[in-house]
Amino acid sequence: MQDLSLHILDVAENSVRAGARTVDIRVEEDSRRDLLTLEVRDDGRGMDEETRRNALDPFFSTRTTRSIGLGLPLLREAARAAGGSMTLDSLPGRGTRVRAEFRLGHIDRKPLGDIVQTLVTLIIGNPGTDFVYRQSLDGRSFSLATRELRDRLGDGGLDGPDVVRFIRETLQEGLESIRRKK
Repeated sequence: MQDLSLHILDVAENSVRAGARTVDIRVEEDSRRDLLTLEVRDDGRGMDEETRRNALDPFFSTRTTRSIGLGLPLLREAARAAGGSMTLDSLPGRGTRVRAEFRLGHIDRKPLGDIVQTLVTLIIGNPGTDFVYRQSLDGRSFSLATRELRDRLGDGGLDGPDVVRFIRETLQEGLESIRRKK
């Protein structure tokens, strides 16, 4: 995977396949600590200890359409290559948390990539799932929650062209606002 947003997409799609009703995605950049943290939490089925252990094996997959599951092993390797690490916490019936840390300034750290398009893809492709996205940069933060959007927009859903444009613009403006130094 060329950028970190694609790793986020992969992990979040796994959450949806695991029956998650809510997927919480966080991206935190802390330049003082030279740290970039990605975290995806869900309230899906969760995994037992054996499945959790196997999930980090690239030749294991719970999917029936293919016999390998490269997502988590590739994320773990991307974190390690950038001086970081990845943890996987999960309990049956309690959901899963994937957390990856990277040295922010490491030469081998992949770029975040097009997180806006990743989020739009997740939101319109999974209308039955609530997504919460939080991104922070040195203490400045932005968040978007699809549950709140549904409450504001009514029953029309989040997949109409005007709504998708609104979501995209809200994400772009929010992320630009935390990039501006105050």
